[in-house]
Amino acid sequence: MDVSEVARAVAAARSIASSLGLPADDAVVVHNSNKLTLRLLPCDVLARVAPEERQVARFEVDLALRLAASGCPVAVPDPRVAPAVHERDGFVVTLWTYYAPVTERQVAPAEYADALQRLHAGMRELDVPAPHFTDRVERAQRLLADRESTPALPGADRELLAQTLRATRRFIEGRGGAEQLLHGEPHPGNVLATDDGALFIDLETCCRGPVEFDLAHAPDEVGDRARGVDRELLRACRTLVLAMVTTWRWERDDQLPDGHRLAAEWLERLRAAPAHGGFGAPG
Repeated sequence: MDVSEVARAVAAARSIASSLGLPADDAVVVHNSNKLTLRLLPCDVLARVAPEERQVARFEVDLALRLAASGCPVAVPDPRVAPAVHERDGFVVTLWTYYAPVTERQVAPAEYADALQRLHAGMRELDVPAPHFTDRVERAQRLLADRESTPALPGADRELLAQTLRATRRFIEGRGGAEQLLHGEPHPGNVLATDDGALFIDLETCCRGPVEFDLAHAPDEVGDRARGVDRELLRACRTLVLAMVTTWRWERDDQLPDGHRLAAEWLERLRAAPAHGGFGAPG
C-alpha cells in the first residue's frame, strides 16, 4: 500500500474497531503489501485493510470460518465481534485473532508438511469458486510481453523467463494430475508458529490446481516430506513458481525492498537449471 494511503488506512481500522467496542488507541504495522496488516492495541486484534477495488475480504473471511470449522490449521476472525467486512473511507477492513508469535522457534519441516496436508484435506471437501493456478501464470506472461510494465528486465532474461513459463506450464498441464482448491501461496511468510501449532494466513490467494503447486511455495524440505506427491510434477511446479516470482520482481510498480537483487539471484538459479528446467522445448 502506498505510503500516502497508510495513515488513512490506519485511521479507518482504528475507527471501525472502536465503534465495535474494541479499544484501538494505537496501531502497529505488521506487514504492508497489497493490503495493510495492523496490530491494534490495547484490544490486541489484527486488522487487515485493503482498498475497496483490490480486495476479496468476504471470500477470505467465509473460507477461513469454513476451514476452521472442519479442523483445518488456519487463522480465524476475532471471536469478540461478528465476522464481517467493514467499509470506511474507501477501505475494507476485517478483524482477525492476533496470535502471539512463538519467537524461540520456527515451524519445523515435519510440522509444516503435516499442517499443509491437513489444510489440503479440508480444502478438498469444499466446492467454492476460485481461479485456476494458470491465471497467475498468464499474468506473469503478460508482464513479460509488456515491456512498459517491466522496463528494467534485460532481453535475454525476459526470453529465459518466458520460455521457462511456457515449458513448465505445458508439462504440468500435460501431467494430468488431480486438482483441488489450494492455498495458493503457502510460503513461510504465510505460516505462523503459534502456541496452537502452525497456522496458515492470507487465504486471498486461493486457486485450483495440483497440490504440488502449493508445495512448490514451501521450503524444499517440506515438499520432500509430503506424502503421495508426484515428484516430477513438484519439480516442474518449483521451477514454474520460481519463474513467476522472479517476473513479479521486475514489474515497474513492485515495492518489495531489494527486489531486483533477489530477482538477479533467482535468475542465476534458473540459468543453472537444465534448458527450460528440463521439461522439453518451449514451443
